[in-house]
Amino acid sequence: MATTTAQTFESTSPATGETIGVFPKQGPDEVDRAVARAKDAFAEWRLVPAPKRGEILFRLARILEQEKSALTDLMTREMGKVKAEAGGDVQEAIDITYYMAGEGRRLFGHTTPSELRDKWNMSVRQPIGVVGAITPWNFPVAIPSWKLIPALVCGNTVVLKPASDTPALGQRFFELLLEAGIPDGVVNIVHGGGGTVGTALVRHPDVRVITLTGSRETGVRVLKDAADTLTHVHLELGGKNAIIVLDDADLELAVDGIVWSAFGTSGQRCTAASRVIVQRGAYEELQKRLVARVEQLRLGPGWEDDSDIGPVINGAALEKIHSYTGIGRDEGAKLLTGGEIVSDGDLGKGFFYRPTVFADVDPQMRIAQEEIFGPTTALIPVGDLDEAIRVSNGIKYGLSSSIFTQDVNAAFRAMRDLEAGITYVNAGTIGAEVHLPFGGTKDTGNGHREAGQAALDVFSEWKSIYVDYSGRLQRAQIDT
Repeated sequence: MATTTAQTFESTSPATGETIGVFPKQGPDEVDRAVARAKDAFAEWRLVPAPKRGEILFRLARILEQEKSALTDLMTREMGKVKAEAGGDVQEAIDITYYMAGEGRRLFGHTTPSELRDKWNMSVRQPIGVVGAITPWNFPVAIPSWKLIPALVCGNTVVLKPASDTPALGQRFFELLLEAGIPDGVVNIVHGGGGTVGTALVRHPDVRVITLTGSRETGVRVLKDAADTLTHVHLELGGKNAIIVLDDADLELAVDGIVWSAFGTSGQRCTAASRVIVQRGAYEELQKRLVARVEQLRLGPGWEDDSDIGPVINGAALEKIHSYTGIGRDEGAKLLTGGEIVSDGDLGKGFFYRPTVFADVDPQMRIAQEEIFGPTTALIPVGDLDEAIRVSNGIKYGLSSSIFTQDVNAAFRAMRDLEAGITYVNAGTIGAEVHLPFGGTKDTGNGHREAGQAALDVFSEWKSIYVDYSGRLQRAQIDT
């Protein structure tokens, strides 16, 4: 989309500091124009039959498959993920696009019998209007796809504001949507900071849905800003996820799950396992095995094949993560490994942090309560399953949870009692699949879900329809 602003900002690699690209630093005027284009396009897009909207999305899925390697490479450089994880990010976008494209031939409503003779009852989904999508940098292709694809198949139009740390990936995703055949104005993109572009989008009276993935604090501000216009708001916010390891667990499998969940994406996932709750019979052995594994992990640029952990996203994130190492020490937790900014050699040019494990952590310590969003995890000893569940639930978030055990009774108790939108048994806290709802309880969001059939409820409204073919006025609920 054309812009009138002369201001620009750079996207740089968190691994090396090299410039990835230069982008317009847009503002409220550009938001107004993007929303106006989306509003105009909605009048026609809503009338395109849903199966035809789905066909365009099938084309997008095939294009994403063709572009997977290029998008993966760009992501390793702009966001910092290692190759396997960057490829997985793109694969999520492919999967959700194929899945939601199929909804073009479903988008099921309901029919029910009427209480009156010669009368037909049904309900159908209808599009809502212009959707404002505000997406984060940690899943710069997957999360835009989680939001845009169901919005589009439902018949809405979109204004996308990608994270200012990953504008190149947001721009490329937008370009591929156009290449797939999305009509002019149906999808629009604006670049800039959340305080200017994001706020203007949230407060715009012609935006009918805001979908945001971000911090709890940002989510609260969005709810307040959207209140005056009664805009629908979908929030996917923070997490402080725990893996429970019971005495009978397969410890090698548990360590696999902990390393993947705590240090994948350098811990920069809302589903990252930043707590490990361990029954005392397994506590010492798990510590030894975990530390040995963590110290074998290789830090490096995401595009190098032997890198296990890439950089964190920027300098502010690096300082925040390191501050929590100091907090943990001050609180009396035992630092087992890591806790250092890498400042020497080629890695010193980027934002690398050594994977960090604390032991002997009290559940009420700040490192066990607050979202760090980095490669840090805290080991918390407990006596039994009851205590483990209480500790796991004893936080303000409720996104993902996990338990490692061979006891089917313990597993089912955890499945029932863990206060989270997602529970894994004998797996880590990350790895959601696109055909099930994704989201959390408590302060993790406001009750909506992404992915699966549940995503359609964010981007459509129900209309109930009654057809009376009796030829006379019939009145429901009225005695005759």
